[in-house]
Amino acid sequence: MLTCGDCGRTYADDADAPWRCDCGHPLDYDTRPLPEADHPPAHLDRDRGLWAFEPFLDTERAVTLGEGWTPLVDAPEWDTRFKLESIFPTGSFKDRGAALTVSRAAELGVDRVLEDSSGNAGLAIATYAARAGIDAEIYVPADAKPGKLRAIERTGADVVRVEGSRGDVTDACVEAVEGGAGGAGGWYASHAWNPAFFRGTATFAFELAAQRDWTVPDAVVTPLGHGTLFLGAYRGFRALRDAGWTDSIPRLLGAQATGAAPVADALGDDSTADRPANDGADGIQIREPARFGQILDAIEATDGDALAVGPDATEREHDRLARAGFHVEPTCATATAALAEYRDQGVVAPEDDVAVALTGTGLKG
Repeated sequence: MLTCGDCGRTYADDADAPWRCDCGHPLDYDTRPLPEADHPPAHLDRDRGLWAFEPFLDTERAVTLGEGWTPLVDAPEWDTRFKLESIFPTGSFKDRGAALTVSRAAELGVDRVLEDSSGNAGLAIATYAARAGIDAEIYVPADAKPGKLRAIERTGADVVRVEGSRGDVTDACVEAVEGGAGGAGGWYASHAWNPAFFRGTATFAFELAAQRDWTVPDAVVTPLGHGTLFLGAYRGFRALRDAGWTDSIPRLLGAQATGAAPVADALGDDSTADRPANDGADGIQIREPARFGQILDAIEATDGDALAVGPDATEREHDRLARAGFHVEPTCATATAALAEYRDQGVVAPEDDVAVALTGTGLKG
């Protein structure tokens, strides 16, 4: 069953389920699967990728490209450890969500999926759909990075370029999902709305804890747009604690981009108004996150925070990361820039154990 956390409505979890509640809020699964054992296993079969954590997933392993178990590496120059989420089949953490989402689509007998994206999520859904033999239609901004568009097109997906804002891209995709404007309709495999996607991104937390011998850091820093990784991490760490596999949930600290920082604004970061827009961080240019309330709830539950990073800091960190051997896209650099700011503000103490997610490769062009 699918349920709305806002109004309580429920819906059957099938191919004809609505992509959001009638009240306009996101839907989630009404149950959270947990393993029977109250302690982690002595051995995990890493050859199964994300499905090494199958008791938490409740989704058949129908589509896989061997994704998962991204490296956790020391980054002494930043006094932290990086989880290299750019080391995935399509070059971003979005493969976690795509693997679960397209597997769920295959379980339901879906023959066409639609997604809107600035690039990474669209490529992930298109790639896993191709692997599954499912048609895909991907809506993208007309000015999306050419390398990402070419990669999506090579999967055989139908690519629809939309002029206007990122919100206009979503609106066009939703209209097509619902059969408007001549669209044929289809199953909305949205990284912002589809609950299966968040089941996938929760595996970030599972892996991080396993790589640390079932401990969690004091804080985790991620870029924050729609909150796909941020919320997935929260749900994953919460599930580990509830299962008894770990003792606590880390503080979740988000990095937004100036010019598109609704979460930071809501938390009282009034420094964004007089700073230039950070257009280079295109992966988090989201002004109206679909799960805005859930993001705020996760921040409150973990004593977390969110702040906005400007273009100059992003560019400096992007260059710094490359000089240290981390070839990532500019959006990733907002996370390390935010870490420095959190330390300056005293949000992160010098002795705190921190992990940072580097979420996408810089090699797509």
